[in-house]
Amino acid sequence: MAFDGLSEKLQAVFKQLRGKGRLTEKDVQAAMREVKLALLEADVSFKIVKEFVATVTEKAIGNDVLESLTPGQQVIKIVNEELINLMGGTNSRLTMANRPPTVYMMVGLQGAGKTTAIGKIAAQLKKQGKKPLLAACDVYRPAAVKQLQVLAGQYNLPVFEKGTDANPVDIAKEALAYAVSHGNDILLIDTAGRLHVDEELMEELVNIKSAVRPQEILLVVDAMTGQDAVNVAQTFSDKVGIDGIILSKLDGDTRGGAALSVRKITGKPIKYVGMGEKLEDLEPFHPERMASRILGMGDVLSLIEKAQETFDENQARELEKKMRKNEFDLEDFLKQMQQIKKMGPLKDLLGMIPGMNQAGLKDAVIDEKAMVHVEAIIQSMTPKERQNPAILNGPRKMRIAKGSGRNIQEVNRLLKQFEDMKKMMKQMSGMGKGKKGMMNMPFLR
Repeated sequence: MAFDGLSEKLQAVFKQLRGKGRLTEKDVQAAMREVKLALLEADVSFKIVKEFVATVTEKAIGNDVLESLTPGQQVIKIVNEELINLMGGTNSRLTMANRPPTVYMMVGLQGAGKTTAIGKIAAQLKKQGKKPLLAACDVYRPAAVKQLQVLAGQYNLPVFEKGTDANPVDIAKEALAYAVSHGNDILLIDTAGRLHVDEELMEELVNIKSAVRPQEILLVVDAMTGQDAVNVAQTFSDKVGIDGIILSKLDGDTRGGAALSVRKITGKPIKYVGMGEKLEDLEPFHPERMASRILGMGDVLSLIEKAQETFDENQARELEKKMRKNEFDLEDFLKQMQQIKKMGPLKDLLGMIPGMNQAGLKDAVIDEKAMVHVEAIIQSMTPKERQNPAILNGPRKMRIAKGSGRNIQEVNRLLKQFEDMKKMMKQMSGMGKGKKGMMNMPFLR
């Protein structure tokens, strides 16, 4: 997960600050040295680190902070605010043209994830009621057009292509005319990339830009390349002109320095971050939420949004009724597990909960495979057994264990955990008591 190392180090620094009743200027400067090292290790640009630490130090050694009743918390508040400012302040959404179609032009180096990002953005816009068209203007990379078609097929999206012999500028112009005549209100143009920046690539991108006049040019950069991502962003910004940045593969970079550097260096907002392979894993970038995650404060809003996107509203209401009447059965439990799996890796979800011990979470053994095993056990039961687990005697359990490929001990453990969870639900008067139930789930050891 991005920022793991930075988050752990910053939380350790702030733990020391909280432990002091009063702070001196020397205490703050010692803490800022640790912050500086943590940011540099996270691959944040030295110039940005220097400016960031200087700003935080200046604010933190003011009398209002040092003489307050909770100086440690005041310093953390300042760091949080400056992190938010560093990453752009507020969420920057895609803008729409006054007259459709709105044209988005995707640029970036080869392998950064342009094609994947186009497919995901188009699919998300389609869910919002838009009619996107994808234009295949990468005629150089082998199978680039086919990749776009396969990706579009997953989301039932149309692709405009003219083959590998056509000129990319002509394809873009014809795609725009096609979008106008066929009622497509969004046009996303997939352009060619290179292994490195060269003049020929930049000239082609400038010509496509002149031909279709995009509403926004979005640069896709690979977060795992660290400071190279920042250098690439600066070059594209200078030579082509960009309106926003998509940071791909942020889930694969534990340092995360590119996310903290690229906005400050280019002056262009980060619009999306790629946090995985699924459609919903291309997330709108919220600086305040990311800062909160880095400082171990959780991210409740993103967690709620993930739940709203994933959970069926009618099913959730029905489940609530069953829980109130204590009629929650293994069939319901299976449905809930399948919904939770759609929300993403469990460790990431738990990390969004405020107050969750991030350092402890890092060492927690969260067995994603155990969810698969639990599913197999429940699916090996008959509908009657799922609805009334009390009828599960020895022979039935043996049959279920054999059918699921698990052992009898795992079947017994699941049934006990399920009964414990039902008791907890019955006794629970508020959501604040739900943490115990979560820790007893069969996939969290």
